[in-house]
Amino acid sequence: MENKDFNPENSRYLKAKERVEELKGFYSNLIAYCCIIPLLALINYLTYWNFQWFWFAAAGWGVGVIIHAFTVFGYGKNWEERKIRELMKKDNF
Repeated sequence: MENKDFNPENSRYLKAKERVEELKGFYSNLIAYCCIIPLLALINYLTYWNFQWFWFAAAGWGVGVIIHAFTVFGYGKNWEERKIRELMKKDNF
């Protein structure tokens, strides 16, 4: 069964558009992290510096940013693409 509306150029465009959205999401997350963590540190400094609670937010959000970077820059996507190819190959038979 062939899809007559399938266009390789359109497929590449959609893939590129999705990639740009992923990059935009990652950089937005990174910029927000770089702006808000110093603000939290300032609030912590101005209120009660003896207990530095902003480190918890920095560590938790930092792990999230690192995981987001791994997914966006492809460190965990190889298995997804291999599985998609495997399933597509299986469906062709």
